[in-house]
Amino acid sequence: MSKSNDAGHFFQTSDALATIERKAAKAKNKHGDPIELPSKILAVRAIDDGSVYVAEAAGELKRVVLETSQVKRISSPAPAPLTSLAVSEATKTLYAGCWDKYIYSTPLSRSPSTVKQRLAGHTDFVKCLAATSLNGQPILLSGGGGADAVIIVWDLGTGKQLHKLRGHTKALQDFAIDPFSLPEGSAEPKDSFVLYTASSDPEIRCWHISWDSAYELPESLDKPILAHDTSVYRLRFDSEGDLWTASADKTVKHLVRSRDWEADTVLQHPDFVRDVVVAEQLGLVVTACRDEEVRVWDISSGDLVCTYSGHFEEVTGLALVGGGRKVVSVSIDATVRQWSLEKQEMARYLEELKREEDGDDVEEMVEKSEGGMLTAEEEAELAELMDDDDD
Repeated sequence: MSKSNDAGHFFQTSDALATIERKAAKAKNKHGDPIELPSKILAVRAIDDGSVYVAEAAGELKRVVLETSQVKRISSPAPAPLTSLAVSEATKTLYAGCWDKYIYSTPLSRSPSTVKQRLAGHTDFVKCLAATSLNGQPILLSGGGGADAVIIVWDLGTGKQLHKLRGHTKALQDFAIDPFSLPEGSAEPKDSFVLYTASSDPEIRCWHISWDSAYELPESLDKPILAHDTSVYRLRFDSEGDLWTASADKTVKHLVRSRDWEADTVLQHPDFVRDVVVAEQLGLVVTACRDEEVRVWDISSGDLVCTYSGHFEEVTGLALVGGGRKVVSVSIDATVRQWSLEKQEMARYLEELKREEDGDDVEEMVEKSEGGMLTAEEEAELAELMDDDDD
């Protein structure tokens, strides 16, 4: 056990102190061109104009312009952390789920001082949101966290509940609309759609949603999808209608519809995987892990292409921007970072990272050399490294 007179170190193990020191050192890095915000970032949504919306633990919604790093507050603070985001193009409104059990709506055409409306219906914090339409009318889907575990379908025209669905035994984590249930060539439902849902239990369930009725599909009742060992944090459909799933079992899986949702690709991680996005035109999958890293994988082979290391706390969300050629990551470390998915840029980053690591090696070896602590072999290695730096 380390000794310290710092009150902040009382009752902390050597490992805990080492982690604090490591994160403090890593916080100085500028990888991913960090844009700093004042509090933890819990959710992110991309905007077509090169910006993202972010939800903060301080209860604020911000718009971040990626090219200029401009940060603009777009709502007055909520009384608790904001956990999730959804944008309704029909109502030109941004919706945010909150720890205080409410959903807050902020018109995007008004000033940040606008008094927010709120939707009440959950008995615990709101974990996930999605906006779409039915019969040409805007609706909102919300999933309850904690002990709630309920899906609510809202009529945004009236603010009233259309349906309340129960099936999961634990907190909702995410949901995704099945693209195969939409009219061909359309991103919006017509009179009904199928919703896939994930929660803190390992089951993925599916529901039929229309204006007049909502129910769990018989095949889901009989045999929900069981691809993971524990919580499923994210669901993403690709253009083939297959599912990519991220889980607390430390894997991302590609579930193939035509094989009854069998996993044909499993991406192993060292810790919980919080998010996954699919950059199909580049043949890449990007994952966000609790170990602070953003990883880029090859879709066809499942090989790891690049590990982006910059965040110094858990990565909480990802969003594709720039036509799917760049990914934005957000984190508990209160930064927004951007990473290229172009092969040349990833190679350039890896080379830069190696130079930084070699530079650290040189600095450490110089210190040992000055203290007369190097062996003959280490002296030769140091000389070689110094020659490389001169080149």
